[in-house]
Amino acid sequence: MGSSGLKVSPVCLGMMSYGDKSRRAWFLSEEEAEPVVRRAVELGVNFFDTADMYSNGLTEEITGRLLSRLFPHRDDYVLATKVYFPMGDGPNDRGLSRKHVLAAIDGSLRRLGTDYVDLYQTHRWDNETPIEETLAALDDLVRAGKVRYLGVSTMPAWQLSKVQYTAQLGGFTKFLSMQNYYNLLYREEEREMIPLCLDQGMGVIPWSPLARGMLAGTRHRDGSRDTTRGGNDAFADELYSDEDFDVVDVVRAVAADRGLPPAQVSLAWLLSKPAVTAPIVGATKLGHIEDAVAATEVTLSAEEIARLEAPYRPHEVMPKQ
Repeated sequence: MGSSGLKVSPVCLGMMSYGDKSRRAWFLSEEEAEPVVRRAVELGVNFFDTADMYSNGLTEEITGRLLSRLFPHRDDYVLATKVYFPMGDGPNDRGLSRKHVLAAIDGSLRRLGTDYVDLYQTHRWDNETPIEETLAALDDLVRAGKVRYLGVSTMPAWQLSKVQYTAQLGGFTKFLSMQNYYNLLYREEEREMIPLCLDQGMGVIPWSPLARGMLAGTRHRDGSRDTTRGGNDAFADELYSDEDFDVVDVVRAVAADRGLPPAQVSLAWLLSKPAVTAPIVGATKLGHIEDAVAATEVTLSAEEIARLEAPYRPHEVMPKQ
């Protein structure tokens, strides 16, 4: 992971899809999720990402129970969770204040059934809390042994630069990872964020590496969708337009030439990029995690990479959430 000594599998299993089925039609229950997570473990995945707000804490509970059953020892896997979004109705039940950060980690540890998390990430940045307050609180968690490493998610490069510099000046623990939005359809991170992460020795662990299914070939130019999630994901319609299918068409063509699923080609492209440590892949079927792990063995040629990148069009900086 970045410049640290932490070793993680080149694929991270995102746990958001396992939770309260009444919230999303495509969520899996704990019983339904177990074969998928078990298969990931069998294939060598040791890196798992969740967040306190996923299904209002239920996802952390499921994650903790599944991993405790599938690994003989806690140190055998790398567990990441996140803090920021509301976990209650009170004014201090959200954000990155010292009060909420200290309460949130205890809640996450209780739900996960562990006494530490390997990677604790700010889910978003809190503009209402001084950076120094948040950094001091997070540093205290590292010193207390509740957290091993710190990470961030989804912010502008200038803000990350300010945060890292402030941490250095204050003698606080710096951030080791950036969980950002990065895939073949959204490459704005290559302008400033990726170079900054390389400079800072940070590992990049992109979320939505398959663009909510578009790069896996489950969404089509005519508007049809092949999956339950595709039919219940209005946010994807805000992120992408018809022009993005020009990239998808090339992914399909390269995949056909290789005799591979589009998902493997899309993930192989991402894995070839500087600073990328492990894409965070959501899996609700065995084939999803099998494709993701298989992608780590796919090496694209320079010609194939150029072909995949050629149709890209600049995007408005996203996401807006």
